[in-house]
This record gives sequence, structure tokens and C-alpha cells, in this order.
Amino acid sequence: MAKYLVIVESPAKVKTIKKFLGANYEVAASNGHVRDLPKSQLGIDVEHDYEPKYITIRGKGDILAKLRKEVKKAEKIYLATDPDREGEAISWHLLEALKLGDKKVCRITFNEITKNAVKESLKNARDIDMDLVDAQQARRMLDRMVGYRISPLLWAKIKRGLSAGRVQSVALRIICDREEEIAAFIPKEYWSLDATLGVGNTKKAFQAHFYSDANDKKTVDSEEEAALIEKKLKKADYKIIEIKRGERTKKAPMPFTTSTLQQEASKVLNYSTQKTMRLAQQLYEGVDIKGSGTVGIITYLRTDSTRVSEEAIQSSKSYIEEQYGASYIAEKENVKKDQKKIQDAHEAIRPTDISRTPESMKDSLSRDQLRLYTLVWKRFAASRMANATYETMSAKIEAAGYRFSVAASSIKFDGFMRVYTDAEAEKAENSFLLKELNENTKLSFQNLEKKQHFTQPPAHYTEASLVRALEELGIGRPSTYAPTITTILARRYIVKENRNLYVSELGEVVNKMMKDAFPSIVDVNFTATLESLLDSVEEGSINWKTVVSNFYPDLDEAVKIAEEELAHIEIKDEESDEVCDLCGKQMVIKYGPHGKFLACPGFPDCRNTKPYLEKIGVPCPKCGKEIVVRKTKKGRRYYGCEAIPDCDFMVWQMPVNENCPKCGNILLKKGNQYVCSDVKCGFLKKAPSEKTEDVE
Repeated sequence: MAKYLVIVESPAKVKTIKKFLGANYEVAASNGHVRDLPKSQLGIDVEHDYEPKYITIRGKGDILAKLRKEVKKAEKIYLATDPDREGEAISWHLLEALKLGDKKVCRITFNEITKNAVKESLKNARDIDMDLVDAQQARRMLDRMVGYRISPLLWAKIKRGLSAGRVQSVALRIICDREEEIAAFIPKEYWSLDATLGVGNTKKAFQAHFYSDANDKKTVDSEEEAALIEKKLKKADYKIIEIKRGERTKKAPMPFTTSTLQQEASKVLNYSTQKTMRLAQQLYEGVDIKGSGTVGIITYLRTDSTRVSEEAIQSSKSYIEEQYGASYIAEKENVKKDQKKIQDAHEAIRPTDISRTPESMKDSLSRDQLRLYTLVWKRFAASRMANATYETMSAKIEAAGYRFSVAASSIKFDGFMRVYTDAEAEKAENSFLLKELNENTKLSFQNLEKKQHFTQPPAHYTEASLVRALEELGIGRPSTYAPTITTILARRYIVKENRNLYVSELGEVVNKMMKDAFPSIVDVNFTATLESLLDSVEEGSINWKTVVSNFYPDLDEAVKIAEEELAHIEIKDEESDEVCDLCGKQMVIKYGPHGKFLACPGFPDCRNTKPYLEKIGVPCPKCGKEIVVRKTKKGRRYYGCEAIPDCDFMVWQMPVNENCPKCGNILLKKGNQYVCSDVKCGFLKKAPSEKTEDVE
């Protein structure tokens, strides 16, 4: 009979760990959390020191019964849940739910599911860290308070089925703020001038880029100015006035954290954050490798640490020297600057064995698993390798009082780039100029290319850039990025099109209400401060109930004020000018999961519905019919002709009932400006202020 019981979270780990430990050990799984706050109520006694009320999660009774049987047989129990706050809390809940007070109970953690790591963890068994547990309890209770107190208000104000969340509401606000920036952005015209110049007596040529005139003016703002400069430059002599040569180092990348893995997998593999985490979980928990059985091939996937164990450092050095030579080994440790509070019990995400190359894993992994493993393997190998070096040169060229520049570079030593280049890696450019160009080189004019450009608005968020923003702002932690994005997509607050995230009409309404009624909840700095307080709880420097008790009264007051104000707002169905073609009643405007729609007020006797096309009072410039507010399949708003598909007019910004005085095209409203719908025209003027009439 087994003397020892090891309890893990995931059933996928059971077989692997049992194989490592042998006959004296029984391994069982809790399938994640076994206790939680009840779904039917707040579950926090705000009158009595904010004591949480935990109950067994529905469906977990059978699992607990089986675990109790195993507990009775065992002399000693090892709680081996995941090595983070969440895992620590699950271990504590198991201790309480299984009533293990009179048993020998130890907590063990391992960052990788390998034989050495699991056996080593048994030697370093410890007690449950209550500071970690309390940090997780505080997070759970803060999230519950926000969700259970604010969500009912969203149901009353907008529609049932919506939700507010402490982190998700801030993420939504960040996206909404970016969309407002984009909508209000006014493009500015500028021109680029590129001179093609021949090199001496050779047939080689290069492009030099205009960067200033003699007065150091660096922009060309109009076609007229560009044409005037072009006229002078076509007849001018081009002369090199300065050359600088040097060497530039490109540092090896840091190994992956949760955030950087999600970002790179999005950019390189087009994986969603949710997909990345699902695949990483599979690689961590273990895959069946021919000849080795089931083994975890990457370390723990929820981490913000870039630390690497000494054992992994030494094995990577040996591997790199053997495969690429001693010159490719990193001379010193690559350290992340300005490292904030990190969960440094963890390591970075890395392969558990660097000799297990992607090539050797082809037959053991699915296509998606292999692509992610390759990314992790290459990034880790690169992080242990020497920096790359470039030979560089920059030259300034003068012609007719105007100045041009050209840069050249070539790779001197490829270093880590032998195995890895990231999604935004730079390439060597104009490398032939390093030898061909000097102060005495004669240049011959061949051609001048002038191009019109317009400044671009900030980019829409993608999942990758949103994760980066959340991390930089200190909002959420490695375990929360993917669930946060998944939730606001599932609620249809945002939609995803071609990687970009857009706010839906529903998202705009929810965000506005949150900003008006609960400004602190959606305040970026406030949320980041809460995260740092949770870190202080983990460190043992702040009591967790202090954080909770300071947070709740303000939230409670804000909810009561909002409830009071909402009570005086009677949200009536707005009548439309559409008549129900089944019963003849005037149809009303309703709000559903996908936005507004028309419904018959005779419901349930008449169940007729129609799409709602909101007219904006502007005729279509193509066919003269009404322009209406429409939405894409994913909920993004645009303005199109009511006669679509017979008429194809559509724009993303709201048209106004006014034409451009320069070219006759329709004007669009952007922020407080009217701009021409033809970007090349460039006309803009200030929008008239919206006057309000006094009511007598």
C-alpha cells in the first residue's frame, strides 16, 4: 500500500508524476479549485470583519470523497498544486476541505514536471505559505465585490447578462480610450524626398533620404514645397559632408515571461492569448515522447520572472559550445532592467531540456504544439548566447543647401541571431556602402522620388499590444491577461477583426456607465495600486483584510449613489417610424446582445422583429438615400447607405450634411473637426459648437 499521497491540480499530471515517484506514492488530482465563494450571494460577511464564506464547488463532492479515501490510507500528504498564489490557495482549500489538521501535510512546488524537479521538491517540502494564500483570497474577494455589486446595475441600466470586473473594466477602458484617440485624430500631410545616387565609377546606386534644409527644418509639408525643392535638387551637385563609422551591439533577448510569450506568439504565430496558454499548459503538464514516456517539456507558464536556474544555465552552455562553438556562449548574465515585483520563486519559461530540440520533437507534438515549443526553445537558446554585433556607417550628404542621410550596416558576428530573430528584427542594409563610401567618393544624381504621406493615428490594440499595455501599467498578473481578454470578447464589449480589437456599441455603453458611476474602478492608477497592495500582502507586510476593508466602503457608497440615480431614470422603449407589417403597431427600439433592433410592442402576441437602421439625417453622396448606422458581423460600427448592397457607400467616421469646399466630397466628423472624406484632399475645419436652446 502506498505510504504517501501527492495531490496535484490537473489529472494530466497524475500519470507523469506517478511514474517518477514509484510504488510508495499515490498521485491524485483535485481538478483545480474545490472550494469557492457561493454563486448565489456575495459570500463575504461585510458586517463581521469581511469573513469569506467558502462552499464546495458544485460537482467537486465526488472528487473530495475519493481524495478522503486516499487520505485515510496515507501516512503523509504532499500538496503539489501549481507554484503560484492560486496554487497555494488551492492547497489551503484542500487542507480545509479534507480536514487534514491531524495529518502530516507538506506543500511542495516544482517549476517543471521532470523526474529531478519532482524528486527535489520532496526534499524541500514546506508548510503552506499563508501570505500567498491571503494575497489570493484578497484578489478573489475584491473581484467578487466589484462583480456582484456592479453587474446588477449594468443589468438594470443596459441589459441582463452583462458583467463588470475589476481588471476587465480597466482593460475595456484602455481600449475605449485608444478608439477615442483614433476617432479624433486629424491626419497631417507631409512629403518624403528620396534621392537615388550613383557611387563613383561603379554601377552601384543607393537611396539617400531628405532630413533637413540649411535652417534645420526637417519636414516638407506640401506638394508645392516638395516641387520647389525637387526643382533645385535635380540640378544640384551631391557631396558627402560627414561619415561616421562604428560598431553596434544587438543584445540577446531575455527568455520568455507569460506576457512576452503571449505577445510573440500573437505576432509570429497569430495565436490568441487563450490559445497560447492552452498549448503552453499542455507542454508544461507533459507530452508523450517516444523513448522517454510522458514528460513536461517546458517550465511553468505563469511567471513574470526572467530568472533561470543554475542547472539550466550550465546545461545550455554545454549545448551551445557543442553546437555552435565557445564564442557563441554569453559572456555575462543578461539581466532585465527596472524589474518590478516579480514572482521570483518561478523561472522564466524555458525548455526543461535544451538538448530536446524542436527537430527531435516533430513526431511527438501536434503542429500547434510544435510551433509554440519551437518559439520557446529558440528564445531560451538565444538568451544564453552572445550578443550580435554590426559594423555600421552613417553619412550626411549636402545638395543645394539641403541635407540627406544614408545608413549602412552589416552583421559582423551573428551571435544569438544564429538561432533566433524576433518578429521586429532589423536586417543589414546597404552593406556594400561600408567599403564603397568615404569622404572623397563622387556621387552622381540619378533620380529624385517625392511621395505624399499622412501622419497615422495610434494603432488599434491587438491582443499582443493590449497584454503589453496591461503589463506596463501594472494591471493584472501573468495568470489574468488571457482570461481578461477572453471575457471582454465573450461579452461582446470588444470585437476582433484581422488581429485588431475594436470596441462594440455595447462596449461603449458599458464603459461610459462605468466611467460615470465608478471612476475609481476603471482608473488605471487605482487598479495598479491595488495590484501592488496585493504584492505587499504576499510579502507579509500588509494584512489582507486591511486591503479588503479599505476598498469595500467606497465601492458600497458608489453603488448606492448609482442605484439612487438610476432609480429616477425610466428607460422607455423608443418609438421608431417603422410600422409592424404583421399587426400594424408602431415598432419600438430594443437593446439586445448585438445592439439595437426593432420589436413589436405587442409582444408576446406579436413576435415580429427587424434590424434597426439608425438614420443620421445625411443623404448618401452616391444615390441620395439615407445614410444609416450599421455594424459589421462582429459588432464594429460604421456608416453606410440604407440601400446596401445596391449602393456600396460606407465610411468608418460619422458623415455630416456638408460637402468639402475644395473637392466636393462629403465631410466627416472627427473629434471637434470636420475633415474631407478624401484623405488626399486634406481639407479640415473646426466643427461648429453644439448650441443648446433655452427652454422657457
